[in-house]
Amino acid sequence: MTEHPASAALTAEDEVAALCSDLIRIDTSNRGDHSGPGERLAAEHVAALLDDVGLEPLVLESHPGRTSVMTRIAGEDPSRPTLLVHGHLDVVPADPADWTVHPFSGEISDGSVWGRGAVDMKDMDAMILAVVRQRMREGRRPPRDVVLAFLADEEAGSTWGSRWLAENHAELFEGVTEAIGEVGGFSATIGGQRLYLVQTAEKGMAWLRLTAHGTAGHGSLIQPANAVTELAETVARIGRHQWPARFTPSAQAFMEAACEALGTEFSPNAWREVLGKLGPLARMIGATLTNTANPTILNAGYKVNVVPGVATADVDGRFLPGCEEEFLTELDSMLGPGVRREFIHHDIALETTFGGDLCAAMTAALLAEDPGARAVPYCMSGGTDAKSFSRLGIRCFGFAPLRLPADLDFFGMFHGVDERVPVDALRFGVRVLDGFLDRC
Repeated sequence: MTEHPASAALTAEDEVAALCSDLIRIDTSNRGDHSGPGERLAAEHVAALLDDVGLEPLVLESHPGRTSVMTRIAGEDPSRPTLLVHGHLDVVPADPADWTVHPFSGEISDGSVWGRGAVDMKDMDAMILAVVRQRMREGRRPPRDVVLAFLADEEAGSTWGSRWLAENHAELFEGVTEAIGEVGGFSATIGGQRLYLVQTAEKGMAWLRLTAHGTAGHGSLIQPANAVTELAETVARIGRHQWPARFTPSAQAFMEAACEALGTEFSPNAWREVLGKLGPLARMIGATLTNTANPTILNAGYKVNVVPGVATADVDGRFLPGCEEEFLTELDSMLGPGVRREFIHHDIALETTFGGDLCAAMTAALLAEDPGARAVPYCMSGGTDAKSFSRLGIRCFGFAPLRLPADLDFFGMFHGVDERVPVDALRFGVRVLDGFLDRC
């Protein structure tokens, strides 16, 4: 790992790319079944970086290898509510054969840090560490107490990370009322203007297993009660279904801001036309205007000449805030008569308002570094650790600030190949985070 001496001359901007590279080189692939390497080595590395500047990190393990790190920074005014700043240490798996560079090389080239986790979300982990380390070296305390959390298991639903911490160590979050984490604060260039998308909402999760039962028998016979056929028809209906548009407050606020940047007037009936002008961002924004359900795994049979009695399919369902009941009712209408569903993982949708002192601090910190920009709320199509923290009454935002090139398909790199983050974006991010902590 790169040497990180506790020198007052070393700034967050100097250190952030190396910190990100080091974290990427620690393989924390999460396959969802404890078969991966876990987060232990990364957690120990993070704990050492925090200890190096005088903090007292607490390393917590919910299951062998599923490891999180927490610490608390004393603020100038301990009577104020506490802020939580969090990131996760795990990443989704990556196949090196698909990548231009090895996904766990942490290579720094062509002005970017490359590797699995560069945007999801070891970039934010590195920015938090860089800013906190510089502030501690310089003796600069935030206005209020800040809890830092570097978490396990977010990529498999947070069961062994933030959910476990919230359920078993709620005392570590005492006094916390607000939080920032992924995925927000990044720029999108629309109509020539940079909008910084602050996450104020995220979709709920309904990971489902569909099971069809039929009559097992010889493959040469007529088999009308075929579980595979029944399941396949259901899966096709779900995969091709066109879900109706639903405008949550966060989604509508973003669409109105995008229309303003494009010089057009927002109309709920013209949302497809607006999406067509958003470039690579359109896929993610489009997914925040409807519920979604994507079949992802099929399992049936064991031999070509044996009709199986059971067939299963897994479906990644996501529902908008306030739309869970509608989502499940609509999905159930697509199930064949012999198909039943069960939850693999089920979690809530979230939405808060874009207002108050914390949002003002985010906006001011962004504008201090990019005066011509605009901060706008949006709904995120995936899920984050915010779901767990919201159960503790914490108001959560996605704010991992990055100023990105206009032509970079940022969301396309989440769980994709050749994931990378520009070094300039990381340096911008630490300046914004540092300014935000001064204002929070």
